Amino acid sequence: MLKTQRFPMPGQGAKARVGSTVRRVQRLQGMPLAHRVLGIDPGLNITGYGLLDVDKAQGATPRFVEGGTLRARDTDSLPKRIQTLYDGLSEILREHSPDVVVIEELFSTYAHPRSALLMAHVRGAFMLAAQQQNIPVHGFTPNEVKQVISGNGHATKSQMQMAIKARLKLNFVPNPPDVADALSIALCYILRQNSLRQ
Repeated sequence: MLKTQRFPMPGQGAKARVGSTVRRVQRLQGMPLAHRVLGIDPGLNITGYGLLDVDKAQGATPRFVEGGTLRARDTDSLPKRIQTLYDGLSEILREHSPDVVVIEELFSTYAHPRSALLMAHVRGAFMLAAQQQNIPVHGFTPNEVKQVISGNGHATKSQMQMAIKARLKLNFVPNPPDVADALSIALCYILRQNSLRQ
């Protein structure tokens, strides 16, 4: 059974600061100019998602739309859990029609290989859900997102929560941290996209 948690929409977001290397920005070339970006922090227990809009009239300022979590029962079999998460994301994609989905990439240096393999199953299901609705998918490594959003490629969960709260001018701290991570992934895409347009 799918459980979701959603947060209310606060006021307008903050003007994003942009800074990146040419190599990393060039990875976005060929991706669509996105006005609605869905960030995904994939997990088998908790998947965070965060949706941001970019208002052209306000100078590409990102605005929080929605954030929350997808959860599957940990007592279910792996295929059932993946199906539940897939169905949940598919519903969000149908409801919000993002221009692009941005999913956190896997590290090849995970301390626990089994965790990386399980995460790969979930990422694959999410990529399939986006592909079936003809929504392009992009990815960033966790360290790149942390560097862009907080200025520290090794920022802690709580530091990322506070950074995304400040950047989007939220009146709450996104919780659990998976939501802040998902919003950070979406915001990273927007900041990189803005760099290409300058």
